[in-house]
Amino acid sequence: MKDITAKYSTLRIASASAKVNVSNADTIEAIKNNKVPKGNVLEMSRAAGLLGIKNTPLILPDCHPIPIESSEINYAIDKLTITIHVTVKTIYKTGVEVEAMHGASVVALNIYDMLKPIDKGVYISDIKLENKKGGKSQYIKDIDPNITACVVVCSDSISAGKKEDFAGKAIISELELHKVNVIDYCIIPDNPVEIKNQLQKGKEKKVNMIIYTGGTGLSKTDVTPETLAPIIERRIPGVEEAMRRYGQKRTPYAMLSRSLAGLIDDTLILSLPGSTKGAKETMQSIFPSILHLFHILNGGKRH
Repeated sequence: MKDITAKYSTLRIASASAKVNVSNADTIEAIKNNKVPKGNVLEMSRAAGLLGIKNTPLILPDCHPIPIESSEINYAIDKLTITIHVTVKTIYKTGVEVEAMHGASVVALNIYDMLKPIDKGVYISDIKLENKKGGKSQYIKDIDPNITACVVVCSDSISAGKKEDFAGKAIISELELHKVNVIDYCIIPDNPVEIKNQLQKGKEKKVNMIIYTGGTGLSKTDVTPETLAPIIERRIPGVEEAMRRYGQKRTPYAMLSRSLAGLIDDTLILSLPGSTKGAKETMQSIFPSILHLFHILNGGKRH
């Protein structure tokens, strides 16, 4: 099964359809008048479809178990064709398009099974996904392709050459994944003056975001939040909450992080953990959704 631990839950909706074609009008009349020997075709098939939706991961081995929070099955009859419409909703890390299609398939199969004693010409066709919503792909449509960033690593030991930087490089990899142009990358000691200098350099280069990694813990040398907080003009509490909430689901130590986010003019300032895992997971928690910020700052227009 695909690893979805890095994903976060969003509202996901999928709709699918299938068609059952019968050979004569008498079959349709029998369905409408509840005269089919095996019972009420549409209601029994609806029940079968609900079971199909909920049991999808038991049939298809690569599908994740998903909390199904809503499922709806409707029919449309046009001449000799019964069209099945299935809509499935969940708030989870992965989509429900397979569940919707599986549900439509099971409904169609059950209709076929109930009708075959009275109609030898019945057949199934056109099982397909109609649409789907949710997930990261829904939140990247307004992303400006010209967003730029500076990455600043704050660490006494790394700046002194005693350790190698991995957190900053992990952040750069995540930025490149989301088509953000990294125009500067530097390593500085845990020093308020150096932190402010890099902020000024980033502002002079007119980058869209400056991302610091390191110095968000609680040791005496961790001074990044103290340095940046008084300078930031508008904090973004929701981003800070999202970062810690995401991390807390992976390690209880995330509650000790003092990551922050905010704006200076139209420049986004992020202060992330210094550990490689912490930096990468924090980036995953807010990207690409946070890039919508620049769409808002630009009045809903691209540069």
